Amino acid sequence: MPITEVEGRRLTLSNLDRVLWPGTGTTKGELLHYYATVAGTLLPYIRGRAASFVRTPEGVQGQRFFQKRPPAGTPDWVTVTQTLRHSGDPMDQVQVDDLATLIWAANLACVEIHVHQWATAEPDRADRLVLDLDPGDGCTVIDCCAIALRLRERLAADGIATWAKTSGAKGLHLLAAIRGASPAATTAYAKRVARELQADDPARVVASMAKADRAGRVFIDWSQNSARKTTAAPYTVRAQPTPTVSAPLSWDEVAAAADPAELVLTLHEVPGRIAEHGDPLAGLLDRRRARALPD
Repeated sequence: MPITEVEGRRLTLSNLDRVLWPGTGTTKGELLHYYATVAGTLLPYIRGRAASFVRTPEGVQGQRFFQKRPPAGTPDWVTVTQTLRHSGDPMDQVQVDDLATLIWAANLACVEIHVHQWATAEPDRADRLVLDLDPGDGCTVIDCCAIALRLRERLAADGIATWAKTSGAKGLHLLAAIRGASPAATTAYAKRVARELQADDPARVVASMAKADRAGRVFIDWSQNSARKTTAAPYTVRAQPTPTVSAPLSWDEVAAAADPAELVLTLHEVPGRIAEHGDPLAGLLDRRRARALPD
């Protein structure tokens, strides 16, 4: 097995030729190469946050599992933090704070990286708001784009700037930089906004958690702002049939999209987008743009 050194850490890499995406023939080695290539852009969005992983050791068509606790054999140089379980008991979780940890996790076939909307240093203060737009049966991501543009206007009315990314699955995520709010307050605000849009356009928008209500409408999932919930991180790969990425979009791209295929971006395409256009989500990291939620 090859041994490499990443930022002074020795890593043993394994099964680099293993195909994780049979539909495209994409290997674990390509997954590692992607994460190494985009690390400088990705890490600021996940550093200092407890990470949960979706692991697919035998590939995306095989067994998968959602892992919160540090995997067996986690090196002592990997940052481990404590979060609280639903029961209130403490639980150890990994923080992906540097390139070496990112490559170590990818080598374990941790395909997806999910994080909270708060940093571990301040678990009682959310610094991001997220709205997850999920198309119901009969809808596509293009329907989500139309609702995203309306949500952008609605939050702008409260002085809150938003940024968009693909979920890497079927829908879109809208993100905003906030300050001074607890996860509970952030959840309440997101829920209120989602219900406002449902009231304005009940034929196309739903804010109810009941799956039976979503057919033909876009579900605005406000619940991922809860302290216990996590969301797919910007630039994470997804364990979909093809190696899609939760890829940031410009608002021009959201407004112009006419075909769902235009918003399917894979690990083969995203590094080139960053090199050519930079990071459309970068404003989210500028704390000067963070805003307090309205009362």
